[in-house]
Amino acid sequence: MTSLDNPIPRPRVNGERVADLARQLLEAVGEDPQREGLRGTPERFAHWWTEFLDHDPGRTDTVFEEDLPAGTDRVVIVRGIVAWSLCEHHLLPMRLELTIGYRPCGSVLGLSKFARIVAAHAHRLQLQERIIDGVAADVAKATGSADVGVVADGVHLCMSMRGVRQDQARTLSHSLSGAFADGGALGGQLLAAAGAGPR
Repeated sequence: MTSLDNPIPRPRVNGERVADLARQLLEAVGEDPQREGLRGTPERFAHWWTEFLDHDPGRTDTVFEEDLPAGTDRVVIVRGIVAWSLCEHHLLPMRLELTIGYRPCGSVLGLSKFARIVAAHAHRLQLQERIIDGVAADVAKATGSADVGVVADGVHLCMSMRGVRQDQARTLSHSLSGAFADGGALGGQLLAAAGAGPR
């Protein structure tokens, strides 16, 4: 795994047990797991859980040394990173679109690493707020920059499919530190890039 993984260990998925539980669930909701159309569904269900939760994002800490002194006005913003995660309260999917920014100070993070860092946090039972905080912490750790901002625009199926059933509702959250915090220009620039600034 990567050096920036969430430090909370999680055991591997027990696929055989998950498939058995899926069979029990189908029976509990009045279905026959042996009927045409459902044969093989418990195994497919278990395979998906294993694939999703045992996901390895690869290396997330590749940086390139550059002559970029700290405190300059230079900023890197990557937007349009889409990730799927699972709401830990209802076990339903959430779709997040993230915008990440930081101010380089001597090195730059490889661009693909932003998506890998997001994946490292999204592929588990999660909260949107915890994802952005974890992504911000990992970007800061990898780059050595104290100036980091992460914005997430989320659609949560636990709100779209159940309860109030508001399928147009979106959840916007952000984690801003250093020069991105305290209502400064960089924070406004990041929110605008994410489509979350003043309208």
